[in-house]
Amino acid sequence: MEADELLVLVAGGDQKAFEELYGLVSGPVFGLVRRVVRDPAQSEEVAQEVLLELWRSAAKFDPGRGSALSWILTLAHRRAVDRVRSARAAGEREQREALRANHPAFDHVAEEVEAGLEREWVRRCLDRLTALQRQSVTLAYYDGYTYREVAERLSLPLGTVKTRMRDGLTQLRKCLGGVA
Repeated sequence: MEADELLVLVAGGDQKAFEELYGLVSGPVFGLVRRVVRDPAQSEEVAQEVLLELWRSAAKFDPGRGSALSWILTLAHRRAVDRVRSARAAGEREQREALRANHPAFDHVAEEVEAGLEREWVRRCLDRLTALQRQSVTLAYYDGYTYREVAERLSLPLGTVKTRMRDGLTQLRKCLGGVA
């Protein structure tokens, strides 16, 4: 059976027709909602809301105005857009309230302590690099030089600098694995 016929039966309260319709449209509904909402968990929730709304409002479907699938996907799109707008508005409200209350959104002391610990950890990891690796990484990441500029400053071939950087960054990544 096609979606149009099934939807007419669902409007009459036919649960078997709804099961069949659900199987037919749940994939396209979820796919559309997922593209709009993006978050998988929220997308599942919105898709379920749409399918529940479909059960409740099947009688509102007018076959003269278009196909059942188009009508269902329109319901899904509207619900997904509403969710995105609602989430955005909630975030903006929270931001305004935080600014109005003039309370920081996080604990400055805890942030400073954590940042200090991270800096110390990075220093320790940098100390584990060879002098040549440390020099190349420091010039690039702390002084802001490009690989080519590092090579010029150290009078080394670009390939040598890239190799030192790669090896140094690999060692840093291993060392910092417990922090990141």
